[in-house]
This record gives sequence, structure tokens and C-alpha cells, in this order.
Amino acid sequence: MSATRWWLFNAGLCLYVAGCHNNRSQVSNMQSAETTATITTAADPGPQFKKEGILYFLSKVNNDTLRQIDIELATNDQERAQGLMDRKSMTDMQGMLFIFPHAEEQSFWMKNTYISLDIIYINDKREIVSVQKYTTPLSEESLPSFKKAQYVLEVNAGFCDKYHIAYGDKIGYKEIK
Repeated sequence: MSATRWWLFNAGLCLYVAGCHNNRSQVSNMQSAETTATITTAADPGPQFKKEGILYFLSKVNNDTLRQIDIELATNDQERAQGLMDRKSMTDMQGMLFIFPHAEEQSFWMKNTYISLDIIYINDKREIVSVQKYTTPLSEESLPSFKKAQYVLEVNAGFCDKYHIAYGDKIGYKEIK
């Protein structure tokens, strides 16, 4: 019987997993569990979500509502600069809507952002013009819109694929006071 040890690293934290294995299927199961493990810390959950509005995704085909989520708003330079930085988690039914004064090409990055996102760029007609999917957490790589966008929506990675949100679909939103 041999002992196998794995170290999982996430944001400077590590989790020690040890086990005794006497056949390959058990080792394979442990390796699978290793790749799906998520490490969270109760000590520093990061900024908490603050519901400031509701956003609707509308189908380009028939204007039906595809999905509804709660949103946090980033409407000034300070809020847009902070964005989702230092956030440790967000549910599938939450997102952050960045609102800019006018439409222009935008570019975001993932510096100090711990969760992978889909970044959805939206023009002044509230139509989705481009999407950067499955972004890399903590990356300083530029993620451009390639087209003019007045709104940018950040949601969990995989959201667009899971809920079939695509180019040409539109958004509508309302603020909650």
C-alpha cells in the first residue's frame, strides 16, 4: 500500500489531501476529485454582492426574456475601477453592470479578480456586440470589446454558454432604489 499526497494551490493557500491506495481506480478517483476541488476562505470572503438592480437578457429572435439576474452597478470611475476585484465568489444569478457615459471600445483585465468571468460588451442600443468567455483569474491580459460598447456586464464564466446568451441578444435593466 502506498501513500499519495497532493497539494492544491489557490491564491497562495494550500490544501493537503492524503490517502492510501492499493489500486489504480482509487488513484484515478482522487485525481479527479483534485481537479474539481475549490478552496474558499471564511476569513476573507472579499466584497459582498449588493443588489442594485435587475437585468434581463432579451432574445434577438423574438425579444423573449432569456434570463433574469440581479446586478450590482458600477456607474462612476471609482466603482468601474474596483469592479469585481477581490471578490471571491458570485452566484449564477448575479452580475456587475458597468455603465459608461458614452459608447467607445472598452478593454478589461482580470488583475486582482479571483473568479473566472464571461465579460459581455454591449453597445448604446443595449445589444451584445462581443463576449470574452472564461477569462483567466488574476491575469493582466487585455480583454478588448473590438467594437464600441457603452455597457459591460460581468457574470460567472460559462454563463453565456449555459443560458445561450449570444451576439445580437439585448439587455434591459432597472435600478432598485
